[in-house]
Amino acid sequence: MTLLPTAFAQTLSQLLGDDWRTDAAALKAHAQDNSWRHALPQGVAMPSTREQVQAIVRACRAHGVPLVGRGTGTGTTGAAVATAGGIVLSFARMNRIVAIRPGDRCAVVEPGVLNGDLQHALMPHGLFWPPDPSSADICSIGGNLACNAGGPRAVKYGTSRDNVLGLVAVTGTGELIHCGGPYTKDSTGYDLTHLLVGSEGTLALIVEATLKLTPRPRSQAGLRVLYRDAEAAAAAVSRVMAQPVTPTTLEFMDARSLQLLRHNGAQVPDAGAMLLIDADGDEDTLPYLLNALAEAAEGDGMLALDVATDGSARDKLWAARRALSPALKTIAPGKINEDVVVPVSQIPALVEGVQQLSAQARLPIVTFGHAGNGNLHVNILYHPDDADENARAHAALPKVFALALQLGGTLSGEHGIGLAKRDFMAQAFSASTLATMRAIKQALDPDGILNPGKVLPEA
Repeated sequence: MTLLPTAFAQTLSQLLGDDWRTDAAALKAHAQDNSWRHALPQGVAMPSTREQVQAIVRACRAHGVPLVGRGTGTGTTGAAVATAGGIVLSFARMNRIVAIRPGDRCAVVEPGVLNGDLQHALMPHGLFWPPDPSSADICSIGGNLACNAGGPRAVKYGTSRDNVLGLVAVTGTGELIHCGGPYTKDSTGYDLTHLLVGSEGTLALIVEATLKLTPRPRSQAGLRVLYRDAEAAAAAVSRVMAQPVTPTTLEFMDARSLQLLRHNGAQVPDAGAMLLIDADGDEDTLPYLLNALAEAAEGDGMLALDVATDGSARDKLWAARRALSPALKTIAPGKINEDVVVPVSQIPALVEGVQQLSAQARLPIVTFGHAGNGNLHVNILYHPDDADENARAHAALPKVFALALQLGGTLSGEHGIGLAKRDFMAQAFSASTLATMRAIKQALDPDGILNPGKVLPEA
């Protein structure tokens, strides 16, 4: 490993004291994210203030040291891995909830605040922050914003980008910029707030966020709908999303998903596919909402429809859904998990196409996810120590992306690009579009020190 410049290491040691780490334990702890990609950084900086972040970025720029911003490492694309060497900047120390402002329906937080901790702090105010990724209890707000995280509620409430009002960030030159603020209307200049959300730390490092909050619904209820096959369930998704009532969540699970749940003890009937549909509102309107969603869910291929209006029944439904991803390892130890998106009307074609790819690859591909947004998680399962299976799994991956793009979709709905999908960006965007993205990168990070090698392919 190339040594860091002595003057650089001395600068960070003087700036951070014990929060500048180069010991083996710290480097190992910050060497990978949930993609299981691994690269040891040369140092770990843990600032406590925005001024320290500025000083770190300026030192990195002066000495040509790459810098990777990091939340808690729950990302799945390798975006938080220091593959170009240099240092990891951890936001673990910047974890203050600066303000909760119920009258303005916003909260001001530092990037290291955990999603789950924020939700808990908001409960006494009758408010919540809508993004709810599966790792909500342990993922950070900064990480949510970096990859534009979503979750099941995104079908009604939107992703992280839809629920942020303003940012304070440090660019690749060490300058502090302010974007947006505690207001919901703004026609003043360029919208840098929403540009930075989803940029995975390649344009600037977010050091404070003003988040848009939503009142907690008074009542919730859910539907579990079983179908003959995946095509019938996918067609029902299109019907549900074509009528006026927007569900809070609309989750799809294919036959393999249901078999897997039963194998792991969940009480799920035998069927070709299942939809979980939630609605929220007040006591007077909820029955109407559920009835409208149920009518749309009915149609050719529906086998059964159950209503869960009490908390324990809904909890059981969602316990089955949340158990799904961890249970995949009981099929095979290797998993390629991608979160492609297509227009909702193309969900039936996506599901059919993935089933065909599974047959071609002779590998199980389990499909489930946020169908109301057209965002499905396509899980290619294989044994990494089997060379033939390994090759077939990785050969199937480009075909999944090609299918999504052919159907008018895109590469990622909430996981981001990182390293995992970087080399497919040229298929998703024209050369002129990618050139525009590179020009923005050059303007905000002229020396290319912020998370180099991520998101954009080489020109």
